[in-house]
Amino acid sequence: MDPNNDNPNIQPTKYVVSKKMDDIFFTVYHIYQFILRFFKEVLVPPYEFKEIIHQCYEVGYKSLPLISLTGFITGVVFTNQSRPSLANFGATSWLPSLISIAIVRALAPLVTALIAAGKVGSNMGAELGSMKVTEQIDAMEVSATNPFKYLVVSRILATTFMIPLLVMYTAFVALMGAFLSVHTNEQTSFSMFFSQVFDSLSFLDLFSTSFKSTVFGFTIGVVGCYCGYNSTKGTEGVGKAANAAVVAAMFLIFVEEIVIVAIVNAFR
Repeated sequence: MDPNNDNPNIQPTKYVVSKKMDDIFFTVYHIYQFILRFFKEVLVPPYEFKEIIHQCYEVGYKSLPLISLTGFITGVVFTNQSRPSLANFGATSWLPSLISIAIVRALAPLVTALIAAGKVGSNMGAELGSMKVTEQIDAMEVSATNPFKYLVVSRILATTFMIPLLVMYTAFVALMGAFLSVHTNEQTSFSMFFSQVFDSLSFLDLFSTSFKSTVFGFTIGVVGCYCGYNSTKGTEGVGKAANAAVVAAMFLIFVEEIVIVAIVNAFR
């Protein structure tokens, strides 16, 4: 045994760690190139309007049933959970204000983005991944079609446009669920409930929610398309691409939520 090397596993361990760090930096660089290519392609004609509209239909309309159910349940459950705490202080009259702030500022964009990451992101990763491993993307390149513009740009634009609309719809459905709960227990009228709801909201709340949901939509589209467009290893890679799209999108959504909330609170 070499007296200068008591642990022969040190060098292999250092090599493995170094290789993993290199892989992380290469991945970040590839994602940067992917996003940069999107901004280049989105501004250059021809524009795939039909495919963009089709993807908006896939992202928006087909997500409505799940979004509606989740938003309504979120409003009812949050109201029922908040009522006992306010009742202890005799402040149940503040329930509509509390609900509006919580739903519009945080719950609606976060719940919608997480549902879209699971439904839309995984679908994009699996769909583009299957096209990649079956060489359909290569066939599009041979036939003088720009697969990146047709497949990637259209999907990212669709999620960027539709997620903010879905967030507003989720907020409305959640507030309706909250109103039913409040009306059932406190007999608050519709006009009084929504008067307190809108009195508690400011322009900054609406702007931050719109900006936040746009960022979430862009993130879901980029992550889903990147994982699917760069999938490998046959059918096994399709499953990994779908799974990676969901996990990475959800992680980034939470990180972006923390950062945007910190920035918005600095302006309050």
